[in-house]
Amino acid sequence: MTPKNIVNESEKRGLNIIGICDHNSCENVISVKKCAENMDLDIIGGIEVTSKEEVHVLALFDNEKSLHSMQQIIYDNLIETDDEKIFGDQVIVNENDEVLGFNKKLLIGAAELSVESIISYIHELGGIAIASHVDRERFSLISQLGFTPEGLILDALEISNKNQIQKFSDRSLPIVTFSDAHSLKDIGRNYTSFSMENSTFDEIKKSLRGEEGRKIEI
Repeated sequence: MTPKNIVNESEKRGLNIIGICDHNSCENVISVKKCAENMDLDIIGGIEVTSKEEVHVLALFDNEKSLHSMQQIIYDNLIETDDEKIFGDQVIVNENDEVLGFNKKLLIGAAELSVESIISYIHELGGIAIASHVDRERFSLISQLGFTPEGLILDALEISNKNQIQKFSDRSLPIVTFSDAHSLKDIGRNYTSFSMENSTFDEIKKSLRGEEGRKIEI
């Protein structure tokens, strides 16, 4: 899952926009963006944050400042460090797939942040907050809490299995599906179509809200 391989496989699969959302970190986003500069592929920077309840939340941003501000909030609340002998190396690479360094935070761990506070931070920084794979039995809003807390302002719910869409269609939130790819073969296995005038962050927000004729379809 190096930058070159990710963008090449995404183009091969006919994707127009992809989000780079590593667990609790965004340190490889810039490398993927640089790698895709001369390709017909737009990159959205993001992070898949793990809350203290072990709920996964996708945080998507349209600028590096907000993205790195979110990363710093997470890092300040990630207590444990990585043990390479147990969990393996967490590499930071450049656009040429060369290793620049190693992340010492335990990125598979949970941040000492509640779901509510994570979503609040995302929105304060102008981002999009999506509850990850809510149909799964682990690390989802439903599996960990059993319900969607009242007053939780999410921009969408993500499902892994399209057959589960009816189960969540009564929650008054847009439903999306993504590949959640941890390997190259999984890139593009699930995707959401956005009807937009152009591939900007504002257009993505309008599509999620169904504004001005924009829409999404899975």
